[in-house]
Amino acid sequence: MEISRTDLSIFTEGNLNNKPIVFVHGFPYDHTMWDKQIDELKSIYYCVAYDIRGLGQSPIGDGQYTIESFVDDLETIVSELELDKPILCSFSMGGYISLRAVERNESNYSGLILCDTRSSADSDEGKIKRAEGIKKINTFGVKQFVNDFVPLCFAFKSITDSNEEYSLVLKKSLSSNALGVKGCILAMAGRTDTTSHLSKIKIPTLLLCGEDDHLTPPDVMELMAEQIPGSQFEIVPGAGHIAPFENAAFVNNRIKKFLGRISWV
Repeated sequence: MEISRTDLSIFTEGNLNNKPIVFVHGFPYDHTMWDKQIDELKSIYYCVAYDIRGLGQSPIGDGQYTIESFVDDLETIVSELELDKPILCSFSMGGYISLRAVERNESNYSGLILCDTRSSADSDEGKIKRAEGIKKINTFGVKQFVNDFVPLCFAFKSITDSNEEYSLVLKKSLSSNALGVKGCILAMAGRTDTTSHLSKIKIPTLLLCGEDDHLTPPDVMELMAEQIPGSQFEIVPGAGHIAPFENAAFVNNRIKKFLGRISWV
């Protein structure tokens, strides 16, 4: 069901009387990247997914985004849908948003799931790569950028063995709006570093990383886990950067076990 109380495109599944989970997708994808998780969890939890501003079906606006404004959007969704201390389940750029949201107001949330993301801000080299991405879009168009970027998110085996699924993700991403994609790139380049806050996180936290993730490698996420008190870290076999999609069965299993251990008081 689509909710339209904000200008963002928001989608819900499950009984609203169940405990809520908010799914925050990554770049340059949309809420459908979580379909396999939501299908598994909707009978037990109230699942809320949305398209981040500039991506999917959400409005583009002026394309001047920041991670702070993305967190504002997330907080608006939680408030307007009257979600009681939801779990945040996030991937990549969604992880940047969730980590900052928890840094801003951890008491709003009951738990945190971080998939294939990092707490550190972009290095100078990273910022230059973001700038090159914008230049590529301006020069060759957003489709060329997406064609080059999306394969980096998948393990080679995922592309060859699950070519139909990979092709569907690529095709959907090719419809992205250039202004929205560039706005997200700028937001990621300008984000703050949340590493110093990791040791202060008190809510239960699960970190998942594809074993073949070259964008946010397992050692990066394992180091994050070591800094978050009581957190759990799992490597997702056979997956690259977009682990929740590539090995949904493993990810769903670990998420369900994690959720089963959380106190919702």
